[in-house]
Amino acid sequence: MDLHGSFHVYDTTLRDGAQQEGLNLSVADKLSIARQLDGLGVGYIEGGWPGSNPKDTEFFRRASQELELTHAKLAAFGATRRAGVRAADDPLVAALRDSGAGVVTLVAKSHDRHVELALRTTLEENLAMVRDTVTHLREEGQTVFLDAEHFFDGYRANRAYALEVLRTAAEAGAEVVALCDTNGGMLPDWVSDVVLDVIESTGARVGIHAHNDSGCAVANSLAAVAAGASHVQGCINGYGERTGNADLVTVVANLELKLDRTVLPQGLLREATRIAHAVAEVTNVPPASRQPYVGTSAFAHKAGLHASAIKVDPDLYQHLDPMVVGNDMRLLVSDMAGRASIELKGKELGYDLSEDRDLVTRVTDRVKEMEQRGYTFEAADASFELLLAEEVEGARPSYVDVESWRVITETRTDGEAVSEATVKLKAEGVRYVVTGEGNGPVNALDAALREAIGQAFPEVAKFELIDYKVRILDQGHGTDAITRVLIETSDGASSWVTVGVGANVIEASWGALVDGLTFGLRRHHR
Repeated sequence: MDLHGSFHVYDTTLRDGAQQEGLNLSVADKLSIARQLDGLGVGYIEGGWPGSNPKDTEFFRRASQELELTHAKLAAFGATRRAGVRAADDPLVAALRDSGAGVVTLVAKSHDRHVELALRTTLEENLAMVRDTVTHLREEGQTVFLDAEHFFDGYRANRAYALEVLRTAAEAGAEVVALCDTNGGMLPDWVSDVVLDVIESTGARVGIHAHNDSGCAVANSLAAVAAGASHVQGCINGYGERTGNADLVTVVANLELKLDRTVLPQGLLREATRIAHAVAEVTNVPPASRQPYVGTSAFAHKAGLHASAIKVDPDLYQHLDPMVVGNDMRLLVSDMAGRASIELKGKELGYDLSEDRDLVTRVTDRVKEMEQRGYTFEAADASFELLLAEEVEGARPSYVDVESWRVITETRTDGEAVSEATVKLKAEGVRYVVTGEGNGPVNALDAALREAIGQAFPEVAKFELIDYKVRILDQGHGTDAITRVLIETSDGASSWVTVGVGANVIEASWGALVDGLTFGLRRHHR
């Protein structure tokens, strides 16, 4: 049952990844993520443990009706039969048999102390549990993989027994025996030695299931593959309990792009960035900006020296073309920026600055001066584009003429605190005076500003404030310190970030709010 050549890419986001602290997936979430994983081209998607909880049982029921997978096969996860019970009579084994999944991944104890202390049975009975369950499911027509739990620790404690668990599973018909670094404490050289020994001693097809507690989950997975493993398990975005599982995208990208091994269907690695971020949206876990290959900072360049080199040849400061994983190079504009940074960033935004040295110098100097006052343009591309447009076009883009604004916060007799903002402005030749209420002064300002501008520009109704960050600068001054606010705004199709700086949080927020709406209107009008 080899889906993609001789190599298995096995995703366990929906089961092992879902054990991450704070991550709670509904059945609908799991179905959505499964579709995304199939779009990446993984060979197997572990859907959960049917029979152990109603949500996973429901997932497999709905998956059989609603999921149309092109590349992947669903795997059901479960345990070997209980001690002293026939596999055919165990209700949890029956749930695996009845799940509709063509593949079953059985977890089995391979550490002798776990058998005796956790399962409270004998080493011989544990081998019988493995043999009987694998045999029963194979006779029912299902493909069986075995996850040898705590294998590496068990191997160190009792090598002969750990290997015997693998032999028993393989002889009973398990297609893969996956070696689990359940506690995540292994290092690459150790993994290599063990995998080589397992293959030589058992002849079984070996897989690797690595956790990241030593910071080596990806490296350990690659070491196992180099030693002969042909089945690798992991989670997209490195989800999982404690420090997470091996990040499957990083493992796959390294195999394909560094080691020249084809492990996904051709061309699908280009979907990696989009899919990693789409899954992050479903899990509601913000994407890690510094995630290898697919993070927003994975190909971001800040220092002027780097930018100068990139202007000559982008590959001088990049280990590969970001487009191969669907990502893009970003130039960060900061007080470290040189002329090359500004020129390249301008080109990225659609401005050819190569023939105007004075303009480039002027923008560079202005960026450095503003960052001295507390602004940051690294994350606020939209504010930088407005600044650049102002310098290029001679005037800052503007759709309104603000007359004044104010905010009042009061606590009412029932203890409720309510904020009220009034905004006076002119737009399209008409004066608007609008009052808005909100949960706090910034929310009230946003409501009043949006309503006022929206009367002249209805498209503002699509804009939504989706993220708000505050940082106090020069903290030694306490409440007197300068405040910086970053606001992310979305129009439903894309998002942009603007920055505001002021003597207080409301003043700083106002600047970022106005920039956010201005940028959105500019984008729509263009």
